[in-house]
Amino acid sequence: MAEQPSGVTQSPRSLLERLPSLTILGPLVALLLAVIFFSLQSERFLTGQNFSLILQQVSVVAVLAIGQTLIILTAGIDLSVGFVMALGTMVMAKFAVELGMPPLLAILCGMAVTTAFGFLNGFLITRFKLPPFIVTLGTMNIAFALTQIYSRAQTVSNLPDAHLLWGNTFRIGETVFTYGVVLVIVLYLLVWFFLSETAPGRHLYAVGNNPEAARLMGIPTQRVLLLTYTIAGFFYGIAGWLLISRTSVADPNAGQTENLETITAVVLGGTSLFGGRGMVLGTLLGAIIVGVFRNGLTLMGVSSVYQVLITGILVILAVVADQISKRRG
Repeated sequence: MAEQPSGVTQSPRSLLERLPSLTILGPLVALLLAVIFFSLQSERFLTGQNFSLILQQVSVVAVLAIGQTLIILTAGIDLSVGFVMALGTMVMAKFAVELGMPPLLAILCGMAVTTAFGFLNGFLITRFKLPPFIVTLGTMNIAFALTQIYSRAQTVSNLPDAHLLWGNTFRIGETVFTYGVVLVIVLYLLVWFFLSETAPGRHLYAVGNNPEAARLMGIPTQRVLLLTYTIAGFFYGIAGWLLISRTSVADPNAGQTENLETITAVVLGGTSLFGGRGMVLGTLLGAIIVGVFRNGLTLMGVSSVYQVLITGILVILAVVADQISKRRG
């Protein structure tokens, strides 16, 4: 049979196979549809300043969600993210303000605390084979209690300039952005490169997809899990630094809802709760989707209760789509 001429168009099936997966396209399409809808509902939505505001509002959750993404890719979960972050911010603030420690050293101490909590989560999960849900539920309560005890439930203010670094602004045209937004983008690009272009990143996917098969291939699965939770804790510290830069205070009651918000961003971004499948850049889109919905609904005058309702519906739809995709796979 003669070969197909090069000028003949490919079949629809071959073209579909070349398209990006639904995991990549889904969050992007959802974001574009949301932007179009809210821009038609409010003339204030599609402005540079409002876009900058959305990015600022989601920056903390977006960085926390990097750690959550790494963990969910291994088929785990972390419920302690927000409370560990809050403890880290309190250490950063009180070490500098009350103990007189050099600001950068105080910030590093706070990040060391969050990293240590990540290590503790990973150690308990790998050493004693405990479920991630139970372990992180326990450390969530420990971090919350330690934060309240150490802070005496008092907010810390008058922070040094180094603590407020990421809240500084620069201007592009008529729009003002914070350096924290730039940090978020850089972190996502670095983690994307790590996951897609390095052997340890591919090992993380392998462990999440099939830990036993990964072990038989010679991948140190327990070490991968331990490092994943530890690195996630480090990102919680960076998120804490971003938080106090944005609010100019260290609040012991911060982080109350971030555990669910990070899971929401990860799921909406197309990462499978079953592990081994997803993209960290999708998580960034997921965080922005939540921010766009909340901002748009606020401009429309919709009550915050309905904002939470719609976010919950989006999460359920994303999980259903993930379940259907897993069954077909």
